[in-house]
Amino acid sequence: MKVAVKRVSPPSDDKRWKLVDVTMRRNGYSAHALIETLHVVQNSFGYLDGRAMRYVARSLRIPLSRVYGVATFYHLFSLEPTGEHTCVVCTGTACYIKGAPDLIDAVEDQYDVSIGGTTADGRLSLLSARCLGACGLAPAVVVDGEIRGRQTSEALLQEIGEATCNSTT
Repeated sequence: MKVAVKRVSPPSDDKRWKLVDVTMRRNGYSAHALIETLHVVQNSFGYLDGRAMRYVARSLRIPLSRVYGVATFYHLFSLEPTGEHTCVVCTGTACYIKGAPDLIDAVEDQYDVSIGGTTADGRLSLLSARCLGACGLAPAVVVDGEIRGRQTSEALLQEIGEATCNSTT
């Protein structure tokens, strides 16, 4: 016997919610669709806000605490709008020992941004991750979705500079 699922209305009339709804419907509004659904929300809206997390929790019939736990555990999810470009520095043990703090300091100094923050002009967000799973490439960073291994401060600053100078805005 099939159980009817009561549909939850999206938070707004924004057409991007249809993409989120399609993802949840394709997975039968099952809790196992949580990560995929959060990815769709973030890809559609740029970040996960409280309104979006509440909607996903109600739609998938799971506690908001579980949604929030997943959203805060994985470094690829952001609870705040990020900059046009992102730099994620791995702070796992291998990366930390091989120089991650120096990378963070260099970016903070060069771009006047704190870890977890975005520059005043909204062009760059500096984030950290517990582990990127690239310990053999330590210290590792992800710049605009591309992993870079064995980074030096100079190379990272050059990479970010090229990314921000070549952007279309």
